[in-house]
Amino acid sequence: MQQTYTAQSIQVLKGLDAVRKRPGMYVGTTGPDGLHHLVYEVVDNSIDEALAGFCTDIDVRIEKGNIVSVQDNGRGIPIDIHPTEKISALEVIMTKLHAGGKFDKQSYAVSGGLHGVGVSVVNALSSWMEVHVHLNGVLYYQKYLLGVPVEAVAAVGATERTGTVVRFEPDRSIFDTTDFSFDVLSNRLRELAFLNKGIRISICDERIPSPRVHEFRFEGGLKEFVTFLNKKKTSIHREPIHFEARRDQVELELALEYNDGYNENMFSYVNNINTREGGTHLIGFKSALTRTLNEFLKKSKYARKIDDSLTGDDVREGLTAVISIKIPNPQFEGQTKSKLGNSDVKGIVESLVNDQLTYHFEMNPDAVDKILEKTVVAAKARNAARQARELTRRKSFLESTGLPGKLADCTERDPSRSEIYLVEGDSAGGSAKQGRDRQFQAILSLWGKMLNVEKTRLDKVVTNDKLQPIIAALGAGAGDAFDAAKLRYHKVIIMADADVDGSHIRTLLLTFFFRYMRELLEKGHVYIAMPPLYKISAGKRLAYAYNDEERARVLQEWGLPSEKVNIQRYKGLGEMNPEQLWETTMNPETRSIMRVKLEDLVGAEDMFVTLMGEQVAPRREFIEENALFVSNLDV
Repeated sequence: MQQTYTAQSIQVLKGLDAVRKRPGMYVGTTGPDGLHHLVYEVVDNSIDEALAGFCTDIDVRIEKGNIVSVQDNGRGIPIDIHPTEKISALEVIMTKLHAGGKFDKQSYAVSGGLHGVGVSVVNALSSWMEVHVHLNGVLYYQKYLLGVPVEAVAAVGATERTGTVVRFEPDRSIFDTTDFSFDVLSNRLRELAFLNKGIRISICDERIPSPRVHEFRFEGGLKEFVTFLNKKKTSIHREPIHFEARRDQVELELALEYNDGYNENMFSYVNNINTREGGTHLIGFKSALTRTLNEFLKKSKYARKIDDSLTGDDVREGLTAVISIKIPNPQFEGQTKSKLGNSDVKGIVESLVNDQLTYHFEMNPDAVDKILEKTVVAAKARNAARQARELTRRKSFLESTGLPGKLADCTERDPSRSEIYLVEGDSAGGSAKQGRDRQFQAILSLWGKMLNVEKTRLDKVVTNDKLQPIIAALGAGAGDAFDAAKLRYHKVIIMADADVDGSHIRTLLLTFFFRYMRELLEKGHVYIAMPPLYKISAGKRLAYAYNDEERARVLQEWGLPSEKVNIQRYKGLGEMNPEQLWETTMNPETRSIMRVKLEDLVGAEDMFVTLMGEQVAPRREFIEENALFVSNLDV
């Protein structure tokens, strides 16, 4: 029956109702990312006070019940009556979308927030929120339920300090989880402390008997940030290159340091926002770095050692760099604010970096000599990699078929409906090929330990017989040539044994993806298969358990004596027949797979360097710290 469609069918969402109706539009997701975004929005207001020169201390507390409070010593949110809204400015800011002091660029010359929706969105998505404002010797207070004020702003006492305290509890009916991660919040707050030197930021987790506290304050700014990023690497010059400069309302801070590794590690920020996809400021920096080093190359003893100029890839090998700019009117591409689009910024940054680097290199000839030596070696390796690729194309039958021999492809040609299993060993690969659904599931068997790409250059990667089949099967290239649009499968599932060797293979594969196919991880294409550890049977009863807790639960539910239950612990995937492998690990209706997400780039970089890098000491320290947490270790 057709329903009538009239003016009465049109729903108008007033106030903060729109936020509660469509939370994903405002915080991205109702999962853990969106939950933690609530804290970032409140902290960003305090950071904006710091950028304006009025705040030096920010304290974040996670209280029992996952209640969060954010306190600063800024000026305090204004509480006087708004001229047009006729209510307190505090209530306007907390309950009205697109309201704030960041539009006229007078109260805040620089701000990460563009739309003024931050704290009001947090209010709307909280079951309750309360705000204390310390202002002009008076303590003011207002409380809200589901974003609606309980009563008007009121003076509740005297105070000798200034600042704002925002305290809230996320709405459990909105978010999938309200369990805040101390580590996730700590990583972001550390990042903010690096980006805003001299500001003290602390976080305290009060949910545990002995509260956990981290306090961050970095007087060295980005110079300390680069030192932190490179702490497990070996620098090739004495100390990081660091400078600050300003031109035409663009404030630039840059720190860089070369290490003896082969991977570039670059982070870019605009008004404290991590621009993961770069933008005009990063383009300007890269252009200036390449041009400046080529100018110094012409005058150096290394000029005759290569036939052509240095490329961007050459000068960024082993480079760790952080660039941060602050501008009044950033124009971001897309809602995620991950790429800066201001066209004038490129030229300004390029000019500033060129001038500052030229001056630094002239004052530090030993440093530029070591950098040039490294970049020239990188240029030779680049040429070797190009020749290796060409030789591989000429010699390999892949030129005609395009697919490796160990790949059992699927018939589906739509990448969004296709998935590939990277399976450890020929035995498990054989079972997977027989048990799979050939319509949409492809199988690529892996054999032997593959190359640890953390310790080698691209020329070794593209010729490695263990990695070549993966590159060919995925069809999207590797390194700078990687193009996610050419990806042949949108689910890349790593399926390895649940033992030490399987963990090593997973780590090697993830290291390869992180270094040479990072977009795979950023776009959520990589998964880990979760095969069961136990097969439990008794008569006609059959169950699979993925861990010891599930095994205990099954046994308890069955209520049978142990002698009547047969428990088989799988030592490897090869022990399963095709039907069992399909039922437990490959059937989309019943399987468990874990998506690998790249949330914290700094943390991921640190972990890969620790586990897979050249230095042994950080790895030993990691093992000593985490040894007691290991379970199911094969000995």
